[in-house]
Amino acid sequence: MKLFHLSDLHIGKQLHHYNLAAEQRETLAQIVALAESGHPDAILIAGDIYDTPVPSAEAVSVFDAFLSALCEIEPQIAVMIIAGNHDSARRIDFASSILAKHEVYIAGLPPMQEGETIRRVTLADGYGEVDFYLLPFVKPGYVRKLFDEEIKGYDMAVRRLIEREEIDPARRNVILSHQFYTAGAQITVKKVIVHCYSEIHYVGGVENVDAGVLAPFDYAALGHIHRAQHIGAEKYRYCGTPFPYSVSEAGEEKSVTVVELGEKGQPPVIRQIPLTPVREVKKLTGTLHEILEQAGEEVCHAFVSITLTDDVEAFQPKERLEEKYDHILEIRIDNARTRKLLSDTEEQLAEVRPEEAFAMFFSEMNGREMTPEERELMRQVIAQEMEGDE
Repeated sequence: MKLFHLSDLHIGKQLHHYNLAAEQRETLAQIVALAESGHPDAILIAGDIYDTPVPSAEAVSVFDAFLSALCEIEPQIAVMIIAGNHDSARRIDFASSILAKHEVYIAGLPPMQEGETIRRVTLADGYGEVDFYLLPFVKPGYVRKLFDEEIKGYDMAVRRLIEREEIDPARRNVILSHQFYTAGAQITVKKVIVHCYSEIHYVGGVENVDAGVLAPFDYAALGHIHRAQHIGAEKYRYCGTPFPYSVSEAGEEKSVTVVELGEKGQPPVIRQIPLTPVREVKKLTGTLHEILEQAGEEVCHAFVSITLTDDVEAFQPKERLEEKYDHILEIRIDNARTRKLLSDTEEQLAEVRPEEAFAMFFSEMNGREMTPEERELMRQVIAQEMEGDE
């Protein structure tokens, strides 16, 4: 059985101040063309369809066109979709019963009430049946009503849901899941709040789920991490985003992950089909003169992050760079003076707690210190948020 594994489409996302709708339409059209020529038995989309819980009309239109094009391929290809942490679970679930009649299977919410189970879809090939378990993004609070014991953390929530299914090990099983999985002691740092563009990750044991919970599955189609990689075993895979959504992804080859399941007991055959971005994301570093000299046809229309290393301030760098590059994401300065300033700042901020960080931000934005009442309200909001993620 041949599968296409996708995730983290993030339709509607902007790259700095640039609208990516045209780039996303082109990338999704490439995936449709690959599906037409390669004709997988199923396409698995492991969450974060949209970049925000309330996507724009344009974003909905982009995904509607993509899904419609997939559904027009003959013979019909099953499409399985789960909600990620960026999606609105209930919006993703809309019309799921109707769409299932057209072999589009959607799971927006995990089991939350007694009697509910992880949505299961069964397909068959020459080796027999394959059970697909569609497990959308799970927070501990979603599933507390299902269990008599207290659900402490993401790992326990996902583990209990999977154990509850009593999955038959004699059958071929595949899971779609959108969580932060780690392999054993892969993450050992203590709890730190790390900002990552549009979301906050709690690293070090709060949000992560041990990949050992995936043992009942012959393949795990994972979403949430933007770089293609496996976690522990080769068969537990993040496919990565189909398009680079940050400067940190510059230079990464984006692809469609193709999985071929054979008979039970045989490892899946996994490969990647590269995708060609309309516009690459590139990092350029050097003096202003060097960067201007690099402005050839291959890079002048790319999304570029530019770091200038001139020790002496250059004349009108922004204006001169914009004459050569038409999609500049950012212009940074990295020289002896800025490195010293950054070093001094990092020493001051190394041990800053969330409350202190927000207070500094408030002061910078408003030109005054917070009042005692505002500080108390801030502490209450942060405490409530932290409790909600435990």
